[in-house]
Amino acid sequence: MKTLVKYVGIIVFIVLGCNENPSQSKERKNLDQELASQHKIIDLTYAFSKETVYWVTAQEFQLDTVFEGKTEKGYYYTANNFSTAEHGGTHIDAPIHFYKTGQTVDQIPLDKLLGNAIKVDVSKRALNDPDYLISIEDFEDWEKAENMNIPDGSIVLLYTGFSSYYPNKTKYLGTDQRGEEAVKELHFPGLSPDAAEWLINNRNIHAIGIDTPSIDYGQSQYFKSHVTLFSENIPAFENLANLDKLPAKGFEIIALPMKIKGGSGGPLRIIAIVN
Repeated sequence: MKTLVKYVGIIVFIVLGCNENPSQSKERKNLDQELASQHKIIDLTYAFSKETVYWVTAQEFQLDTVFEGKTEKGYYYTANNFSTAEHGGTHIDAPIHFYKTGQTVDQIPLDKLLGNAIKVDVSKRALNDPDYLISIEDFEDWEKAENMNIPDGSIVLLYTGFSSYYPNKTKYLGTDQRGEEAVKELHFPGLSPDAAEWLINNRNIHAIGIDTPSIDYGQSQYFKSHVTLFSENIPAFENLANLDKLPAKGFEIIALPMKIKGGSGGPLRIIAIVN
């Protein structure tokens, strides 16, 4: 968390930049240079565009130009409107998405969205099985390999390798069709309900994320992993990018969603800071 605290310090300096005195400006510059030399920042977010992958029944992303060009007063100006579903592209699932009394996206405490993280790599198994269910054994294998339990308060990221297919819908989702009929054609890996229960009962995690469209696998009918996690107010990050660039441990996450009052989810900007 020390790295994260330093980055929060940079953010404060930037926000208050107009009031900086010369010594503060120099301190911010030195801190920025220090962090850049000692740590790598990895963007885990896909850009939102017409290519963005959405759930097959959800509204896709639209960007409409309001104005672009030189105004009658001579200066350049551009502005757009956008519309989108809460759940698509790199986004957060708030607990209320599958649990009636769960937190809405604006109610999720920030300490659930910031902090130390681990990566569980199941890509060798998942890329050979589009219906792969991440198991208790996968978590136990990570713990054996790292000679430690999943640390308390961790953000757990699940790397299936399916991000290598994004944004090819046929490979990433299992279908390029849309609508209710397409739901039965979905094929991608996810977290098994038994493993979700194991995490709840045996480990203390703050959040979970995956490089597929859903924390439940594509053929799920009852979304039990969602329900299990969200009943404990553990949010999920879906459609994550660049997990292949992360180590198994030794990095921190900053995951800040659009703060939609009463929202069941929303677009997410998520980055990793590798120590």
